Formats: sequence, structure tokens, C-alpha cells
Amino acid sequence: MVIEVVDNDFKYYEFIRCLRNDDRVKSGFIQTREISIEEQSAYMEKHGKNYIIVLVEGNPAGYAGSIDRDIRVCVHPDYQGKGIGCVLINSLMEKFPESYAKIKVENDASIRMFNKCGFKTKYIIMEREDETQSL
Repeated sequence: MVIEVVDNDFKYYEFIRCLRNDDRVKSGFIQTREISIEEQSAYMEKHGKNYIIVLVEGNPAGYAGSIDRDIRVCVHPDYQGKGIGCVLINSLMEKFPESYAKIKVENDASIRMFNKCGFKTKYIIMEREDETQSL
């Protein structure tokens, strides 16, 4: 399996958007709403240089980015469990060494991946489930 990490480019914007909107991975993100083409274009115009793409046999298989030091990462379901996420994270950390990850507590796969890449839990952020409840 030939794996290559490349800088993000316009030709990968739609791949990122489609993968981000894929129901098989969407639940792993903190915000799970659908991303439109227009939103993606504007976002990538502003932040695209902060992303990298992993290619497997020349085909995009995942992406990672660091926006305000916050890591965004996603591996296509067909390539999960093959070490692709760690390749992305390790490559991203070379470019953005001060980055950190915010992970949902139920996202066991991401927690395992970041632990494999040398990350350790430092904080736990707690939110109320129902913001309308009062004390």
C-alpha cells in the first residue's frame, strides 16, 4: 500500500466536504450538520492551507487540519483501521506542533488513535445535556 501525504489543494475540497458529510463518520464530529458546497468553498478559501490530504495508491483517503490549533481529522471508512489516521496526525503535528484535539467522550476510535500518536488526556469539558434546565 503506497501512502503519501500532500498539501491540500482546490481539487480536494469536494472530497473533504463529501467525507465530512458522510453519515458513517459524521457522528464523530462535534458539529454534525450538513456542509453545503458554498460553505465548504468559503471555509477552504480561508483555511485550506491548514489542511493536508493522505493519498492511498494515489486516491484521497482522509484529511487533517489545524484551525486555531484545533485538529480536525477524518479517514474514509474504507481506510479506517489501517494506520492512516496516525499518518495524518503525525504529519500534521510536524506542520502545526502546538495543535491539540477535542474528542467526544464516546468516540473511542479517535481516542485510541490520538493515544497511539502520543496524545494524553489533559482536560475534560462538561456541558449540560439540556441547556434549558436551570439549577
